[in-house]
Amino acid sequence: MIYPENFESKIGFDKIRQLLMARCLSPLGEEKVENMAFSSDYTFITESLSQTEEFMRITQEEDDFPTNYFLDVRPSLRNIKVEGTWIDENALFDLRRSLQTIRDIVSFLKKEDEENTPYPHLYTLAGEVVVFPQLISKIDNILDKFGRIKDNASSELHRIRKDMAHISGGISKSLNAILRLAQSEGLVEKDVTPTMRDGRLVIPVAPGFKRKIKGIVHDESASGKTVFIEPAEVVEANNRIRELESEERREIIKILIAFTDVLRPLVPEILQSYEFLAMIDFIRAKATFSIELSAIKPSIEDKQIIRWYRAKHPLLFLSHRKQNKQIVPLDIELEEDNRLLIISGPNAGGKSVCLKTVGLLQYMVQCGLPIPLDENSKVGIFNHIFIDIGDEQSIENDLSTYSSHLTNMKFFVRNCDKKTILLIDEFGGGTEPQIGGAIAESLLKRFNEKSAFGVITTHYQNLKHFANENKGVINGAMLYDRHLMQPLFTLSIGNPGSSFAIEIARKIGLPEDVIADASEIVGSDYINMDKYLQDIVRDKRYWETKRQSIRQKEKRLEEVTETYETDLLAVEKQRKEIIRQAKADAERIMSEANAKIENTIRTIRESQADKEKTKQARQALSEFKSTLDNEDNFSDDKITRKIQKLKDKEKNKKQKEKAPEKQKTQAITIGDNVRIKGQTSIGQVLDIQRGNATVAFGMIKSTAKLDTLEYVSKNQVKRDSKSTLVSAAVSDDMREKKLNFKQDIDVRGMRGDEALQAVMYFIDDAILVGVSRVRILHGTGTGALRQIIRDYLRTVPGVHNYQDEHVQFGGTGITVVDLN
Repeated sequence: MIYPENFESKIGFDKIRQLLMARCLSPLGEEKVENMAFSSDYTFITESLSQTEEFMRITQEEDDFPTNYFLDVRPSLRNIKVEGTWIDENALFDLRRSLQTIRDIVSFLKKEDEENTPYPHLYTLAGEVVVFPQLISKIDNILDKFGRIKDNASSELHRIRKDMAHISGGISKSLNAILRLAQSEGLVEKDVTPTMRDGRLVIPVAPGFKRKIKGIVHDESASGKTVFIEPAEVVEANNRIRELESEERREIIKILIAFTDVLRPLVPEILQSYEFLAMIDFIRAKATFSIELSAIKPSIEDKQIIRWYRAKHPLLFLSHRKQNKQIVPLDIELEEDNRLLIISGPNAGGKSVCLKTVGLLQYMVQCGLPIPLDENSKVGIFNHIFIDIGDEQSIENDLSTYSSHLTNMKFFVRNCDKKTILLIDEFGGGTEPQIGGAIAESLLKRFNEKSAFGVITTHYQNLKHFANENKGVINGAMLYDRHLMQPLFTLSIGNPGSSFAIEIARKIGLPEDVIADASEIVGSDYINMDKYLQDIVRDKRYWETKRQSIRQKEKRLEEVTETYETDLLAVEKQRKEIIRQAKADAERIMSEANAKIENTIRTIRESQADKEKTKQARQALSEFKSTLDNEDNFSDDKITRKIQKLKDKEKNKKQKEKAPEKQKTQAITIGDNVRIKGQTSIGQVLDIQRGNATVAFGMIKSTAKLDTLEYVSKNQVKRDSKSTLVSAAVSDDMREKKLNFKQDIDVRGMRGDEALQAVMYFIDDAILVGVSRVRILHGTGTGALRQIIRDYLRTVPGVHNYQDEHVQFGGTGITVVDLN
C-alpha cells in the first residue's frame, strides 16, 4: 500500500516515469511504463530486476539485438473483429514488420538452449511466444518491400494494372504530340511539360490561347496566368484510367478482405505476441535508464531491512552530472534493533533529500527498477510505504498544514505494522513547539510499539532524547562544518545533530545583542546542550577520520605482508631449484667419475700392466680427483651461500635499474675495432681527422663521427661468431649490395609492424653502404605510420636528421633521412 495518492509526485517518481517513457520505442512500452506499479511480491521483484539486468548486459555487450519496427498495430487488429472488415495496406505493412521483429527477438534470446543461455530470465519470457512465420510469408505474397500491394497479388489486379500502364502510355504519347505541336505554333512555352490536375494529365496554357486547344479546362493557377487544359483527344482515355483505378481499388479491397479472413482467427495469439513486444520495449527502457544512472540489481532479501552504501538520489545525480558537480552518496542502515531513524541537523543540511532518497529508491526497486548504490548493499521489501512531506494545506477541505499532518498521522497509526516504512519530514512541526513536540513523541512511541520502520526528520530535542532512551529508535545527524559554516550533506547515524541556530544567525549577520538575548531566553542549559552536540559531532568526525586512516594503513600493511610472503615463497622455490640443480650436478660428477675409473682400469688392462701406461693412467685419474675436490660439496651451507648470492644478484639488479651504471668509454685510435652504436657490423679504424673516423667494413670504407662509434675489444671480436671483419665472400656481397642499393623505400599499405621491420633493415643497409640521404614513402593517411617510423628514427645513432619532403615532391607523405 502506498499513501497518500500523490506519493509519486512527492518523492519524484513521476519524473522517473517520464524519463522511462522517453526511452520507449513505441506506445507498447509507454503503456507498460504507465501501468508500472509498486509490488511487495518478492518473486515478481526479483524476476523484474533480473530481466532488466540481463538486458543491461545485452545493451552493453551485444550489437545485433533487433530494435527496428516496434510498431503498435493492436488498434487495427481490434477493428477487424467484425466479418467483412479488412486491414488496410499501411497497417498490414506495419504488422508484417513488427511480427518479423518479434520473430527476430525470440530467435536472439533462444539462440542457445535453456541450459546454456546467458539470459535465462529473458529466455523464459520468450518461451511460449508465437512467431507466425507462415503469416509473414502470406503477407510477403501480397505486399512488396515498400508496403504496396503487388501486381501479382491476384490475376485480376495484374490485368487491371497492365491495362492502366498501356492506356497511360498512350495518353503520354498523345499529350506529348499535342504539346510539341502547340509549342511549334507558339501557344505554349518551350519548357512546359504535362502536369496532373484532379488525377488527370493536362497541359498548362496561357489564358489567351486556351481556345486554340480543344479540350476541357480543369483548373487555373492562383495568379490566373495559366490554365490547365485536358485535350479532347485524351479525355476518353483519362476517363478509362479513372474507371480502372476504381476497379483496382475494389480488387485490392477484395484481396485484403480475403487475407483478413485468414488473419482474424489468429488475432488473440498475435495480441499475446504484441504483449511480449511491449514487455521487451519496457525492459529495454528500464535497462538503458539504469545504465545511465550506473544502477545495479541489488541484493534483495525477503524481509524488512535497509543496509545501503553509497546510495544516490537518481534525479539529483542526473542534475549534478549536467552541471559537472559531484553528488554526496548516502550510507544508511535500518534493521530490527534500529528501525526508526530520527534525523536532526541544520536547515538546508540535506535531511529532506535523505528522506526522499530512501523513499524514491525503495519505491523504484519494488517497481522492478535497478537502483544506484554499491554492490555490497542489502535491500529489503516492505508491504507499505507512507509519506508525510510538504505543505498539505487544503482550501477545499478547510484544513491547515498542521491539521493535514495530523490527518496523515491518524492514518499512519491505524495502518502501520512491522512491514511498513514511514517517511515523515519535520515531525511535529506546524504548531506550537511544546505541544507539537509532545504529540510527536506520543506518535513516535506508538510507531515503535508497532515495530514500524521509518526515517523521520525533526528539530525537537524531546524526540532526540526519546531516540536515545528507547530500543528500536536511533538518532542520526546531517553533518555540518562549523568552521566553514556549510553543510556536508553526510548522514551520521548514532548521535543527534545540532541545528547550529546560533552559528547560522551569527554568519548571516544578525546583531550580536539579538543573539545574546535569544541565548538568555532559551537558557544556558539549552545552549550548552547544543554545544555538546556540536562537540560530539566534531569528535565523531575526528575519530571516523582516524579510523579510516588506520584502515588504510592496515590495508597497506596487508599488501606489504603479502608481498613479503610472495617473495619468501619465491626464494624458497629458488632454494629448491638450487638443491635440485646441485643434486643433478652431483649425479653428473659421479657418473663422470665412474666412467673415468672404468676407463683407467680398461687402459691398465689393455697395456697389460705396462709401467709407463699404468703411471699415465693413474696420473690422469689423480688429476680428475683434484678436479672433483674443487667442486662445491652441495652442503646446506653451500646452498645457503648460493641463495644469498642469488639475493645479492637480484638486489644489485634492482639498484642498477634505479641508477643505471655509466657506460665505460675508451678513446678510439687508428687500428681499433669499432662499430656504429646500435649496429652489429664491426670495422677497423683507418684514419681519424677532426672528430671523424674512416672505418673499413670489410672492403668498404665509410666515414662516421667518433661519438657515433663504440670500441670493440679483440676478445669480443673473437667471441662474436657474426664478426663484421668479414670474409672475402661477405665483402663481395657488400659490394653487390652497394651497387644495387636503392635510396627510396615504399611502405604504404603495410601494417605498422611490417613497415617498421622493413625500415629497420633499410636504414641498417643504408648506413653500411655509406649512403648519406634516403627517402621513406609512407603516405599521409591517419599519420600513424609516419609517427611509428619517426619514433624509430629518433633512436638510431646513425641518423643525423629527418624531415618532411618538399611539398612539390610529396610533402608529409615522405620522410627524408640524413645519415652520418
